[in-house]
Formats: sequence, structure tokens, C-alpha cells
Amino acid sequence: MSKAAKAINAESALEGDEPSPGDEIEGQREIGDAELKAIAEAMIFVADEPVSAKTIADVIKVARETIDKVLVDLVGEYDARNSGLQLREIAAGWQIATRPEHHEQIRAYLKSRPSAKLSLASLETLAVIAYKQPVTVPEILEIRGVQSPSAIKTLLDKRLIVAKGRKETVGRPMMYGTSKEFLIQFGLKDLSELPSIEDFQDLAGGSGGE
Repeated sequence: MSKAAKAINAESALEGDEPSPGDEIEGQREIGDAELKAIAEAMIFVADEPVSAKTIADVIKVARETIDKVLVDLVGEYDARNSGLQLREIAAGWQIATRPEHHEQIRAYLKSRPSAKLSLASLETLAVIAYKQPVTVPEILEIRGVQSPSAIKTLLDKRLIVAKGRKETVGRPMMYGTSKEFLIQFGLKDLSELPSIEDFQDLAGGSGGE
């Protein structure tokens, strides 16, 4: 069952009968640590992107500090049972991800499935932008030695890069940098955790079209 289906099932259960006068109102009752932990984990699991502690706290209607403690406990629980999954802080939010020591096997599995992958040209362009940002198209050309207009369009379409304003120089060319989606796709907390060039190349499905 997909995450979306699981979330819909949960939502359907909550939307069943109208609460009777004696029922407790969600958000107004005392919630124990174990239940808070379960709710936070479920929210992170069904989310399409990393969920911030503030968002979880706002939804459950508890203090941010309480959720911070719950998340630290959850991280410890995943580590203690040597789970194949881990709870990681990524792009200013929290996400359930596979452990690095299993990446080789997970990558082999994902490569066995048909998927839309970036071309080598797009990956090279993305690497230049990631490490040199904010950077303009002429600067990318100078580094790569070839034009990159279609690669830029591909990266914009996939929301891996965003415009960062114009450079105050002749022609005022547009500058580009990586996006939040880039952090999510690469599993990075922030740009200080940028992977090596080899990690970019691992995503290439070949040197096909951009």
C-alpha cells in the first residue's frame, strides 16, 4: 500500500462518525510521549518531503521543544534496533531514509527499475551549479567548455535549480543555484553536506538526451 493510500485510510477513519459530547476533542486532550512519538513518525512517513519539527508541533498542538525531544528519542530507537531505516534531518525537516551502509544494494535495486534519469550533461551542469553557486550560464560554459541551455531547462523543469537573481555585470546574466528539492533528492541537511562528484555521476542513467 502506498503512503498516500495509508494516509487516506487514516483520514477516512478520523472522518467517520461525528463526535459525541463525551468524546475528547483532538488537540485538546493530554497526549503521552509514546503516542506523540507514534504520531510524529506517521506524519514523517506519509509526507512527500521532509517535515519540520514546527509543522509537527503545530498540527498536534504541542510545544516545539516537546517534538524536538520526541524526534531525538525516535532517532535513538531507529539506531538501537539496527533498522535498515533511519530518521534524518534533511533540508530543515525530518525524513525517514535508508542507511548509508545499504546504499549500494538500494542503488542496484533502483537501477533495475525503469525511471527517468538525468543525462551526463545535465549532471555535469548540476555539479557546476552546486559547487559554484550562484553561477551564470556563461560561467558554466567557461567551466564545462560546452553550451548548457537544454541542461539548464531540464534542471529547472525538475526543480533541482532555481534562479538567484541577476549578476551586476555586462548583460546582467541570470544566476542559478540549487533548490530545496535538490537537498531532498540528495538527502542533504544543507549545502555543507554536498556529495562528491562521483555521487552525482551515480545518478546518471547513461549519456542520453537531456
